[in-house]
Amino acid sequence: MQQDYTYAVARIRYRETKLLSDADLGSLMASKDVDSCMRLLRDKGWGNNGELTPDSLLKLEEKKLWDLTAEIIDDLSVLNFLLIPNVFHNLKVAIKCITRDIEPDGLFISNAVEDPEKIYQAVKSREYGDLPEYMRDCAKEAMTTLLQTSDGQLCDIIVDKACMDYVYALGKESDNDIIRLYCELFVASADIKIAVRCANTGKQQDFIRRALAKCDTLDIDRLCAAACESRDAVLSYLGTTEYRSAVDAITVSMSAFEKWCDDYLTSVLKPQKWEPFGIGPIVAYIIARRNEIKAVRMILSAKVNDLPDQTIKERLRDMYV
Repeated sequence: MQQDYTYAVARIRYRETKLLSDADLGSLMASKDVDSCMRLLRDKGWGNNGELTPDSLLKLEEKKLWDLTAEIIDDLSVLNFLLIPNVFHNLKVAIKCITRDIEPDGLFISNAVEDPEKIYQAVKSREYGDLPEYMRDCAKEAMTTLLQTSDGQLCDIIVDKACMDYVYALGKESDNDIIRLYCELFVASADIKIAVRCANTGKQQDFIRRALAKCDTLDIDRLCAAACESRDAVLSYLGTTEYRSAVDAITVSMSAFEKWCDDYLTSVLKPQKWEPFGIGPIVAYIIARRNEIKAVRMILSAKVNDLPDQTIKERLRDMYV
């Protein structure tokens, strides 16, 4: 039976009014130091009225987001597509810690579909059957590859490719337009970054093809061929796709391209503000809240490291409100 999201959407509508605006980010940027930023954030309802470090504040806000989500949605599996990348991140952490004989203390991401400790123990004991089916094969292949070759990059692309394939599959299974679009953009943007980086570093065709994942908005064969040729060839191919407006951003930097992806997604999500039913508004809010936390992290980091404001302004995403 399909869940009724009417109550959840009503809760989200109120929460949307608490999101930071572009003007709020401007005020944070204009603050003279970290302490001033933290005071402004407390005035906006961030934190818990206690004295927090910037890192603990950000972790608390992420926890608040997922605590709220658990309150208003009965079946959180509908949001797996947002959390699966954390699972595969934890798998990479487990594999590398085990092969280096170090403990993964503090390295796992907590907001994940699977228990990271169970992933760690399954990989450590080589009991791959204890892992979820969607990650068994890649866990075994990545672990074996790292042990045999000591090639951490190859290990990463095996796990990252499995992650992209699974997110793509979740998108294809969904009957929600926003979820399908998010999953498609997740894979396509990852493919574009892989192609550009492989072109920049002169990777061979076998490596590139192994790293790229199928998606609907890119021809992987053409993208692979372009990456084998040059960065300009990649940009030329992208100019024939729906990502042609991203070419200028890629020319600037990959950070600018990541900003383009987030801003593009935000622009697509904004109409969800006027949708009264369905999971779309909830997905839009979660993505907007994550982007908000990401933006605040950038600003606080800039204040801590005394970076120029202009450097951060170039990377700040458009806000949802």
